[in-house]
Amino acid sequence: MHDAPFPQNATPMDLDMLRQAIALSAEARATGRHPFAALVADADGRVVSRAINNSMPPEGDPTQHAELRAVAEAARILPPETLADCTLYTSAEPCCMCAGAVYWTNIRRVVYGLSEHALLGLTGAHPENPTFSLPCREVFARGQHTVTVLGPLLEDEAAGPHLGFWCDATPAG
Repeated sequence: MHDAPFPQNATPMDLDMLRQAIALSAEARATGRHPFAALVADADGRVVSRAINNSMPPEGDPTQHAELRAVAEAARILPPETLADCTLYTSAEPCCMCAGAVYWTNIRRVVYGLSEHALLGLTGAHPENPTFSLPCREVFARGQHTVTVLGPLLEDEAAGPHLGFWCDATPAG
């Protein structure tokens, strides 16, 4: 992993919002949850929704990823035409399920920290995080409208909350 150089399309607001999502992922870990978090912000940087994962056994729902929860909440609050101007900021690259949720809510921009590839390097074969080898860009490329993706960004920072978590966590089963 490495921190990517400041990309020409990322703004200081993008990096600030991404750091907020990363900080929220650390808070999720501190409460015993998987260290993932996401937030949706409008074009002016106002946070519309924020979420952490609620997918851990035994009471969790494996479909309750932070990204899905954040975009679903935003969709309950804002109409699709407003969501088109929003950005999902997420501590890790959206999985294919979450990318589908982003697409269906009409959010047109995603900024993420940790790549799926780097996440796999941290989680290994942990049964609570069986990663897909399917980048979100590939999911979005199959849609009828464009979703702009920036990431990975701040990858070392985004990896921080995961360090030691997956080897210390008790596997389900």
